[in-house]
Amino acid sequence: MPGPARPPGYFVPTSKQLAAARSKHVPDVIAPGLKVLFVGINPGLYSAAIGHHFGRPGNRFWPALHRAGFTERRLSPFEERELLDSGGGITNIVDRATASADELSVEELRRGARRLKRKIRRYRLRIVAFVGVSAYRTAFNRKQAKIGPQEEKIGDSAVWVLPNPSGLNAHYQLDELVKLFSALRHAQALIASR
Repeated sequence: MPGPARPPGYFVPTSKQLAAARSKHVPDVIAPGLKVLFVGINPGLYSAAIGHHFGRPGNRFWPALHRAGFTERRLSPFEERELLDSGGGITNIVDRATASADELSVEELRRGARRLKRKIRRYRLRIVAFVGVSAYRTAFNRKQAKIGPQEEKIGDSAVWVLPNPSGLNAHYQLDELVKLFSALRHAQALIASR
């Protein structure tokens, strides 16, 4: 029996395509007034090679998003623009793709945070959810930040921090990620009802 149909544009990058993806950018999935903008650290080489956010197989962003109720079905990275239909979007603190977030300097993260603040204010988003607590702490100089809602706002946007959904993050398994994404989903529903 054949497997599920692949979304349009689906492909698995070669090692040559991965190497060529270094420093490439992945376009934002964003629109004014979104309910939630998810903010990654920066694109990995796999995501940059395919041109879509959270693209590496094993990344738990898309399953956690679906199981937490943000989407009616599990989207693939190639279907990321469908997230806009449910009021969600995706961007990154730093646009430049690297093999590892460890390649980003403190200054690069802080510069990305300044650029991101301008974008958040321009798009007037309800909630901004950072997926990666360590990068958030560094980029925004919030050394004590913890997972969950933050006291600060960016413009009028509430700020949340979630764990990095990368398959390399062994501190959080999928069920725990779903629980934390669900708490954000619940808060987003409360904000939307006001």
